[in-house]
Amino acid sequence: MREATRPLAVFDLDGTLADSRHRQHFLEGARRDWAGFFSAAVDDPPLEEGVSLVLASAEECEVVYLTGRPERCRRDTSAWLERQGLPRGRVHMRRNDDRRPARHTKLEILERLGRGREVRVLVDDDELVCDAAELAGFTVLRARWAVPSSSLKDAQEREGRT
Repeated sequence: MREATRPLAVFDLDGTLADSRHRQHFLEGARRDWAGFFSAAVDDPPLEEGVSLVLASAEECEVVYLTGRPERCRRDTSAWLERQGLPRGRVHMRRNDDRRPARHTKLEILERLGRGREVRVLVDDDELVCDAAELAGFTVLRARWAVPSSSLKDAQEREGRT
């Protein structure tokens, strides 16, 4: 089957494929260190459940990555995906100046992807993103294999940074 006609499997990164627990401390306290948080992403260990799922999905689907990380993280993000041996795929990131919550930015991109192709599944750990995608009619698999971070969840909603 040609790549352009295969359904899409859309995967989040942080908390779905990448274990970001080691960098959560950058988001704790009154002053969040976003530069430190994102620069430490290069050292994220992979989450085996997510990696297994993305590899299995690649057999039938074109894999697409959808992250709340800002565009300035593209080089490090692409290098991390390659080091993990993950399937090549388009990486959709938020604009550097976009501070909307991930449930808005990701749904906007997901809907755009779905206009021309079947989106077979979205795999994400953010419950609000999953709820919004389900309400829009997308099939969602909630990535519940990582330890949730209340500081990250709060930062995602209040500051729209990831």
